Amino acid sequence: MEKSQIRDYIEQNRDNYLEEIFELLRIPSISADPKYKDEVLKAASFLENKLKEAKADKVEVHPTAGFPVVYAEKIIDPSLPTILIYGHYDVQPADPIDLWHSPPFQPQIRDGKIYARGASDDKGQMYTHVKAFSVMTKNDNLACNVKFLIEGEEEVGSTHLEQFIAENKEKLAADVVLISDTSIVSNDTPSVTVGLKGLSYVEIEVTGPNKDLHSGVYGGAVANPINTLCKMIASLKDENNKITIPGFYDKVVDLGDDERKKLAERPFNLDHFKKDLGVEAVEGEAGYSTIERTGIRPTLDVNGIWGGYIGEGSKTVLPSKAFAKVSMRLVPNQSSIEITEMFSKHFKAIAPKGVKVEVKPHHGGEPATTSVDSIGFKAATQAFAGAWGKEPIPTREGGSIPIVALFQNHLNVDPILMGVGLDSDAIHSPNESFGVYNYIRGIEASVLFHHAFAALNK
Repeated sequence: MEKSQIRDYIEQNRDNYLEEIFELLRIPSISADPKYKDEVLKAASFLENKLKEAKADKVEVHPTAGFPVVYAEKIIDPSLPTILIYGHYDVQPADPIDLWHSPPFQPQIRDGKIYARGASDDKGQMYTHVKAFSVMTKNDNLACNVKFLIEGEEEVGSTHLEQFIAENKEKLAADVVLISDTSIVSNDTPSVTVGLKGLSYVEIEVTGPNKDLHSGVYGGAVANPINTLCKMIASLKDENNKITIPGFYDKVVDLGDDERKKLAERPFNLDHFKKDLGVEAVEGEAGYSTIERTGIRPTLDVNGIWGGYIGEGSKTVLPSKAFAKVSMRLVPNQSSIEITEMFSKHFKAIAPKGVKVEVKPHHGGEPATTSVDSIGFKAATQAFAGAWGKEPIPTREGGSIPIVALFQNHLNVDPILMGVGLDSDAIHSPNESFGVYNYIRGIEASVLFHHAFAALNK
């Protein structure tokens, strides 16, 4: 098929492709909440059926200790290169529901965008590759061997995926891993992500008295765990917003002036950024731009904090316990295991004698980078040039995809992060969306990637 024929075929089937993604988005596959277990399994079954319909030669749903991995393949010629496509079918919880303008699992199109939980992260983006595969098989137009690895635990840290990959290296062997779970700068400036941050995620429990106390009788005489926790958290950054944990920056490598200059060439309007977020000023580590803070510098943020009485009305209680969840985004050379240990040791060391502190590690992941000189990056460049009409620029993102480092370590292959979402898609937030344009063009870009990758490997 010529490029124009590929686009025409996709446009002719646009309504069917939209209805299919709507069907998947209606499934509340929330992996973090046990009450949605059956729905998560339903999403896996949906993909199993669609991959069979798309003429995959082998489709398997592999159980794990958590949610299953959906695997599929079509090997047309062992001498041809193999593309392994990764995605996930689980989604974040939709809370707070009352901030959604339409029900999160009843997808709607408004102003050219599909609104639903998982629309961009990652069902919509992942499904562009399922439909691209279908386009190629139904038109006898496959240029490479294709494998799919679609998991159901990405939003809870891909807990059981490393074991699956380690035990199935031969099954998953490929020449490149294609992932669409990131964003582009804009539809006017497509981009390919070449750097992702790692992640250390912990939960803190601070305990004071052995039971909740009357704040009038005991207030001012006993340590209040909430007050103490807030002071401890506040001490984790200095006046320049630099993280104060000893050793935290030891392995951080500063980018040179040339690399920082290239990063600054990315289109970015600070006024638009602030307006979109409804803030009057940005904040972050002194000496770095907003793009640098999000892309190349490590960060520490409190993701949640609670304790005491939070119900209706008042209850004058001095709580026994206070809790917080903290995430640290890491840059190349930092280890999530080492940083988690540093945090735990430091946080316990700064606790006053009136409280006890426990730090519970949650999921984590390692930072990862890919080369702009690779065949995969060149194929992605050609794919965007064909679908978007403009070559993409390389960018670094502040998000973490732990699976990227797992692919590098276990399969010895670099993933290509060819996301087609936008930063404005509000992933993990109310009113998540995914542009219809991005969905349809994403299908086209995936097809073009396959053909470009095959041609560049000749």
